[in-house]
Amino acid sequence: MNRAQRFRHISALIALTALLCIPIADLAMVQLSPWQILQRIIDGALRPDFSATEQLWQAIGHTIAFALQGIGLAAITGFSAALFYRHRSVRLIAAALRSVHELFWALLFLQVFGLSSLTAVLALWIPYSGIFTKVFGEILEEIDPAPMHALPHTRSTDAGGSFSQRLYAQLPQAWPHIVSYGRYRFECGMRSSIVLGFVGLPTLGFHLESAFRQGNYSEAAALLYLFYGLIATMRWWLRSALIPLYLLIAFIALPPVASVDWALVWEFLSYDLVPAPLRHDPLSWALVSERLWPWLQMLWAEMILPGTIDTLVLSQLSLLLTALLALLWFPLRNKVLLNRPGRAVGNLWLVISRSTPEFVLAFVGLLLLGPSLLPAVLALGLHNGAIIAHLCGGYSNELKLRLDDVPQPLGRISFYCYQLLPRVYPQFITWLLYRWEIIQRETAILGVLGITTLGFYVDSAFEELRFDRALVLIIAAALLNLLVDAVARALRHRLKPPAQLAGRDA
Repeated sequence: MNRAQRFRHISALIALTALLCIPIADLAMVQLSPWQILQRIIDGALRPDFSATEQLWQAIGHTIAFALQGIGLAAITGFSAALFYRHRSVRLIAAALRSVHELFWALLFLQVFGLSSLTAVLALWIPYSGIFTKVFGEILEEIDPAPMHALPHTRSTDAGGSFSQRLYAQLPQAWPHIVSYGRYRFECGMRSSIVLGFVGLPTLGFHLESAFRQGNYSEAAALLYLFYGLIATMRWWLRSALIPLYLLIAFIALPPVASVDWALVWEFLSYDLVPAPLRHDPLSWALVSERLWPWLQMLWAEMILPGTIDTLVLSQLSLLLTALLALLWFPLRNKVLLNRPGRAVGNLWLVISRSTPEFVLAFVGLLLLGPSLLPAVLALGLHNGAIIAHLCGGYSNELKLRLDDVPQPLGRISFYCYQLLPRVYPQFITWLLYRWEIIQRETAILGVLGITTLGFYVDSAFEELRFDRALVLIIAAALLNLLVDAVARALRHRLKPPAQLAGRDA
């Protein structure tokens, strides 16, 4: 089977699995008056009220400070671990850390450290450390090995070389990719910092949720516009030379500390997280078979299995919508298909779509369409479709076109179908498979909004103070994320794309 056939087969597989999910997906639109709510949202968007939010600048400061500290610490620990990424134990630990969404980490740390800056920083630091370890490790593995081999005293038995050798031979090649990916991940960290506000931490997300729930759409619009402004101007204020200063200010102004009652911490770890059937008796095989196994079977039948089905259905439908929107939108950035004003409008749309957290898009979708999988599918598709469209559009501008490839006004569709799309499509599929794991992670946390994924049962367990159930459900969601990641990685390996480094930007 040649490479083109593999691309066709994988594309057909993605489409077929999503289409098979439609009959069992709850895609009903149950909101009786969506147009009235939509009109109020549009009115609010046209008349933003920047004075409605109390302590607005403090919320902006918390959002940036949490992202700076969490992502900054994660980049340091991730790079340190990436130096040993060839070891299986490091890869497994990194996979385990990134498989649990930051919102789940926040829910766990809230029980120990409360609504503190330490909770927010840890919730970002831990999963992003796993992400940075994987990406930085792969970057270091795939750069040109010639400079390393050229150094004296490199032992052939040591695949990684000494620390100093790797520092001087590998780091200069990898550094541009590391910096570029670090900037992209900071943007993701800003979105994650906003999402943490939906569990009570004092970021922009806290005020955003309150505004939406109270129907104050002018206030909500103002908060979103401020966030879009932060993201759009990041290229100017997030200068590499200023990052150490920003980090210093963040740690001084908002240090990651919390008032900790260690007796409560020990009770949480030694009692609350222990499965209920095992709390009062010493552990034995008879106790496991008589009490623990039926308890786990109950969780499987009532929560894990239905939550897993809805999570997978949602991820597959969202993956297909992401693919369709990305293919439709990436020409918005192409310099051949659109003139400069057209590209400016297209870029603005892509910035808004990819900068708005999926959590916020799903929240608005629930207001308009009612509780079902449909708002979540649309939210994940819009957000991830815009990200891949942005990447594909930039990639398409780097292609070297022949003079006869430049389309006439009436030949743009033919140019897109027969010249541009075949060249972009291999990289598009690679980015889509990279985003699959991210989509899978996000489906679970949308359950906090009432969408019946595994995250819905996790959030319900926390609300009922059943932390033992929450832990088991979080582990189930993590294992599902690892499974999807393994399948996506196997498919990428089967395709063997020519530009693997570029795929990490997704």
